[in-house]
Amino acid sequence: MKQQQATPPRPDRAPAGSLEDIGDVIDVEQAEAALVEHYPRLVRLAYLALPPGQSRGRRVLAAHAVVQRTLPRQRSSTRGLGLPAQRAGTDAAIDPGYAFVRLRVLRASLAAARSRRWLPVPPPPLPQVWGLRLFPRSGGADELALDQALSALSGPGRAAFVLRDLERLSAPETRRVLEAAGVAHPRAALDEAERAATPAGSRDRSLLESPEFDPCALQARPTDLIRRRQHGRAVLTAGAAVLVCGALLGLPGDGWGPDGAAAPPYARNAAAEAALDPGKLTVTSATAWKNAARQDFSAWPARGDRIHDKALLRRALAVWARPGAGVPVSATPGTPTGPASGPAQLLFAGVVDHVVVVLFHDGLRVVRYAEAADGEGQSDGTGAAVDFARTDGAAAASASALVVSRTQGNVRYLTAPWVKSARLVDLVKPDAAGSRVRIGAGGMTDPVPTPRPARTCSAWPALRMGGRLLTDLGELTPARLTYGTPRRPGEATGPRARTAWARTACQLAAVRGQGVRTVNSWEFARQPLPGGAGTAAWLCTRAETWRGPGSRTMAQIQTPAPGGRPYAAGSVTARAEGGTACGPRSPRALAGVLWKSSSGQWWLLAAGSRQVASITTTGGVHGRAAGRLLTLPAKSGDRAELTGRLANGKGIGAVG
Repeated sequence: MKQQQATPPRPDRAPAGSLEDIGDVIDVEQAEAALVEHYPRLVRLAYLALPPGQSRGRRVLAAHAVVQRTLPRQRSSTRGLGLPAQRAGTDAAIDPGYAFVRLRVLRASLAAARSRRWLPVPPPPLPQVWGLRLFPRSGGADELALDQALSALSGPGRAAFVLRDLERLSAPETRRVLEAAGVAHPRAALDEAERAATPAGSRDRSLLESPEFDPCALQARPTDLIRRRQHGRAVLTAGAAVLVCGALLGLPGDGWGPDGAAAPPYARNAAAEAALDPGKLTVTSATAWKNAARQDFSAWPARGDRIHDKALLRRALAVWARPGAGVPVSATPGTPTGPASGPAQLLFAGVVDHVVVVLFHDGLRVVRYAEAADGEGQSDGTGAAVDFARTDGAAAASASALVVSRTQGNVRYLTAPWVKSARLVDLVKPDAAGSRVRIGAGGMTDPVPTPRPARTCSAWPALRMGGRLLTDLGELTPARLTYGTPRRPGEATGPRARTAWARTACQLAAVRGQGVRTVNSWEFARQPLPGGAGTAAWLCTRAETWRGPGSRTMAQIQTPAPGGRPYAAGSVTARAEGGTACGPRSPRALAGVLWKSSSGQWWLLAAGSRQVASITTTGGVHGRAAGRLLTLPAKSGDRAELTGRLANGKGIGAVG
C-alpha cells in the first residue's frame, strides 16, 4: 500500500506535518528593519487600537512608546503567533518581520486597553524641547464620527476593526492574529467591529489613513505656562528630598554580606532581609514525607554536601533576589522571576558535574542557582545563572523529580524521597525493556540522555519512576506522559498506550520549553479504511501547562504502518493552541483528513468521539453520515469544513 498522506480538511487550518518542524525565527536585526521601515504604519495601528484616553496628546505619546518598546531582545520564533500566510498579487502580505512586530504592537495596545492605564513615557535624553503639547491634525466631520465610533468599541473590537480595515486581513487571518495577541473571543471581537456605526468611507481605509489618525504628523502648542512654573518648584523640592534620603541610606551600617554576582541592594525591609537570610531557610527532615498530608515539593528533604555552606546559600539567595547584569536568567512561560516573599525551602546544595548547584522552592516556583565550582563568589557574575520554573499545585505525580544538571546531551535528576527506582526507556521502541537507572544515596540519578529532536526521530528517551512516565522537555521539571480519556487519564503502561506513544513521541518537540506539566494522549475513535486497508486509530494529544493558559492540542490519525516500521509516526491533521478541546472541560473530539488508498483513490475520512451522533461536511466535499464515522470519495486538494452533532443536539467543530 502507498504511503498515506494527511491533508487538513479546513482552509484556515495549519498545513499537515510533524510537530517537530520548527517555525521561522525572527532575528533582532530583521525585526528592527521592519520596525524602522514601517514605523509610521505601526504607530498609526497602535494609536487606533489604544483606548480613548485623557487626551489625544497622551495617546500619541503612548502609541510611539508602544511601538518603540516592541523590539525583541533576542531571536524569536514565529511558531504559534498566528501570522497570516503569504498572499499573492496586490494583496501580498508584508514580510514576516513586519507581521511579527505588528503582533507585539497589538499585544501591548490590548494590554493597555485591558488595564485602562496609559504607558509611562519617560522624558527622552537631551536635546529636547520642554513645554509642548503634540497632537494629530484635526479632521472633518467624518473623521470625528469614526473616532467616536472606535471609542465606543472594546479593545479587541478596535483591534479587529484595524486589522480588517487598515491591514486588509481576511476574517480567518484576523481571528488568528487576535488569538495570538491574547484575545479570548476573537469571533465576538470581529462581530463587534462589523456592527460598528461608522461613516461612509471608513471601510475602504480612506478615513483610517487620514491625517486625523496619523501620530507622526503632529501639531505643537504650548502647555499651561503658569502651572508649569509651579510644577518646576515642586520638582526642585522633591529632588532635594531624594538627595537627603539617598545620603542617609548610604551611611555605613550592617551589610548584607558578600552577595557574589548579585546587583546592589535596592530595598531594606524585614521581609526582604528574611528572604535573604540562609539561617531562616526551611529545611525538611529526611522522614517528614512519610507523614506529610501532601507528597509534594514541601515534603522533600534538603540534600547535598553543601546544605550547611552559609556563604553559598547567602550568595544564591542574593543573586535570586537581585541578579546582576552578567547573570543569565531563564524562566518557563508564565513564571515570575522576582525575589521570594519570605524564607524559601532548601531542596539541594552541592557540586554536580563540576558545577555548584542550589535548588530552592517557594511554594510557587522551583529556583535553580548555579555557579562555576572554581569561581565561587565572582562579583561580575561570570559562571553564575538562575533558572525559574513554575510548580504551584504539584502533587506526587508531578513532584517526582527535578533537573539538577545538564551536560553534553545528558541530564541528572534529583528524585523525590518516595521514588525508589527508575528505568530508562525509549518511547519509540515500546517493546524494549529499557535499562535500570541508578539512584544514589542522595536521591540523584546517574546521567541519562535527553531527547534530541531531529527530522529523523529515531529515539525519544523517557524515565519510568514508580509506574509514572516522565520525559525531559528542556525545563527544570520533567513532563508527565499519560494515556486515556481527558477526565480520567491513566499511566501509559498498557500495550495500546505504549504503541500510541511510540507513534506520538516525536511530536513532543513542538512543546519543548513551553512550561508543560502533563501531556495526555487519547484514542477517541477507530475507523475501518476503504478497500480493506486495515483500521486507523484517531488520537487527540493535549499538553497542559503549569500556568493554565498556553495549552496545545493536536489531532492525528495513525494508519497501519508500512512493513518493517510498526511504530512509524502518525499523521497530524489539526493543531490548536489554548481552548478546551480534548481537555477535562471538553472531553470530546472531531477530526478529518484526506487519505490516499493504494489504488490511487482519495477519500475524506472523519471521526468523532463517542458523544458525536452525526458528521456533516461542506466545501470541496459534501455529505453527511449518521454516527461518528464518515468516509466519502474525494479529490486531491479538496478542502472540507467539518461539523458534528452531539447526542444532546449541540454542535461540535473539528479540532483546530
